[in-house]
Parts: sequence; C-alpha cells; structure tokens
Amino acid sequence: MELKKAQKKVDEWINLFDDGYWSPLAQLAALTEETGELAREINHAESMKKKRDRSGNLKTEMGDVLFALICIANSYDISLEEALNETLAKYKKRDKDRWQKKS
Repeated sequence: MELKKAQKKVDEWINLFDDGYWSPLAQLAALTEETGELAREINHAESMKKKRDRSGNLKTEMGDVLFALICIANSYDISLEEALNETLAKYKKRDKDRWQKKS
C-alpha cells in the first residue's frame, strides 16, 4: 500500500469516532510507547538463547508504530511520501561517500 493511501485509510478510520485525533503530545506519547514495545520484541528476538520466530510480534509492533506515526503526520497535514522522499534525497547527497559501495 502506498503511504498516501495508508494515511487516507487511517484518517477515515479515526474520523469514525467523535473524539477524532488525540492531541499531538498524546500521539507522541503513543508513538513512544509503541516504539518501546517494538524495542522489547527486537531485544527478545535477538537475545534469546533459543531463537524463536517472533516475526509475528515484530510485524504487529511495527504496524502499531506506523499507525501512530501516520496519526501524527495526518494531524500536521504532512505527506509521509514527501517526507520520506526528502529524507532519501538528503541521505543520497550527504552519505554518498560515507560507506563502501557493493562491487
């Protein structure tokens, strides 16, 4: 799914409810919480003596992080596609000689 479509789907879902979007600070707190849950899952996946497939949990937590980030972007009317493209252009220019390229 394209980021633009994802942002529209989240907006449609949020607008089904009277309260709408949370305040930006509450959304940031939610993003922070979800990021912590993702960190916990990665920590468990990487530190278990007997590695278990935790990809389902990782996928769920990544979805939660993405949802929270989309809510923040929508609240500020920011296109995540544009933001990502600008970031990729910045990295391409800034980091073009930073690492050795594959041969």
